[in-house]
Amino acid sequence: MSFDFTGVLVAIHIAPEASAPMVELDAARLVEGVGIDGDRYANGRGTYSHKPHADRQVTLIETETLEALRRDHGIDLAPHETRRNLLVAGVPLNHLVGRDFRVGEVVLHGGRLNVPCQYLEDLLGKKVFKPLINRSGLNCRIVTGGTIRPGETIRPV
Repeated sequence: MSFDFTGVLVAIHIAPEASAPMVELDAARLVEGVGIDGDRYANGRGTYSHKPHADRQVTLIETETLEALRRDHGIDLAPHETRRNLLVAGVPLNHLVGRDFRVGEVVLHGGRLNVPCQYLEDLLGKKVFKPLINRSGLNCRIVTGGTIRPGETIRPV
């Protein structure tokens, strides 16, 4: 079964360690099999680094999710507050589990859907746990590394 889409990378965020504020980047280097250069999970300092998983090298969330939180639940969640690395638009993340796709020159593998956690709700002080069920993003592994920038096209391989 194949499907086609063309999406766009809207923003890139990393944090140097667990609970640290997310920082927006103009460009990021994604290292195959490791993560985003400078991010907490690439350097082993993330909240869940003690439970390593290949599919946690980079995380994505849809702008459409943020719009739905605002529209359906009255929750304003800024992109950096999601604690996800890549904010994308026009990308069907739930349909990318088990599939490879490109972000510019980088190839990612959609490993598993991200599960919302109480940690995020506690950190933000916003009731996002239930509204994010099945919409909390996608955990990916980096198949082919490279540099990405906002505005890059996202498409299936």
